[in-house]
Amino acid sequence: MISEKSFLKRLGSQLFFTGPTILLFAIAVLVPFVYGLYLTFTNMSSPLSPLEFAGLSNYRTAFADSRFWDSLILTVKFVVATVILINILGFVLAYLVTSGVKLQNFFRTSLFTPNLIGGLVLGYIWQFIFVQTLPSIGEKLGIEWLRLGWLGDEHLAFWAIVIVSIWQSAGYMMIIFVAGLVNVPKDVMEAATIDGANGWHKLRKVTLPLMVPSFVVTVFLTLKNAFMVYDINYSLTGGGPYDSTTMVSMQVVKKAFIENNYGVGQAEAFILFAIVALITGLQVYFSKKMEVAA
Repeated sequence: MISEKSFLKRLGSQLFFTGPTILLFAIAVLVPFVYGLYLTFTNMSSPLSPLEFAGLSNYRTAFADSRFWDSLILTVKFVVATVILINILGFVLAYLVTSGVKLQNFFRTSLFTPNLIGGLVLGYIWQFIFVQTLPSIGEKLGIEWLRLGWLGDEHLAFWAIVIVSIWQSAGYMMIIFVAGLVNVPKDVMEAATIDGANGWHKLRKVTLPLMVPSFVVTVFLTLKNAFMVYDINYSLTGGGPYDSTTMVSMQVVKKAFIENNYGVGQAEAFILFAIVALITGLQVYFSKKMEVAA
């Protein structure tokens, strides 16, 4: 009887502290996820139309949708470019602002600030830069590649999105790397110095291996953000020119809300979710194996 009362008391305490969080998680995440999965097996042309069970036909249509796969391939290219460049730049910036340079706290704050600007606002700001500012500078200085209409060119528009994404996210990843660099044991670095290691050897043989936990986090975040990019894509290029920069998230939204094909759009969203979950899961699993103890 005592053990049963003790169990009920512990259960009541746990529910008291975790119950509100579990309830909010269920309302905000779990219920919409399950309902969204249910919608993939139905036909619905509008939010007011009745649901009709469609079986796996939405998934068959999604797998046969060439635009979906074209946008996914483009998104993979975007993921590769941004994940590599954001993490390299973020680490370089973190290394610089922890190396004892003057005004390093000012630089940390300044470099982090772009992450505080919403993606839609950021896209419109950079749209003005690419359309008005850069061509004007290129015209005055005689620099041909600055005079080009970046957002009107199929190839340059893609790299415009990459540049804006890097500018927004590199500072945030820098903060994570700063935390990792600060926690690198000083005695390990001193031992490496005593052994005759120069700056490059200490970076390659000591710092980078001990920074793997930070890279696990930053690569996971950049992978997730790159696959799910929508706001910058929408506000900067709108998928243009000629749908050449339509990322997969924008394609899913178009399928569901512009073409009014909610079932297929939801099926494509779940296919994207499965791909992202698999890739990020494998990334975390193999990255964790690379971690070393100080």
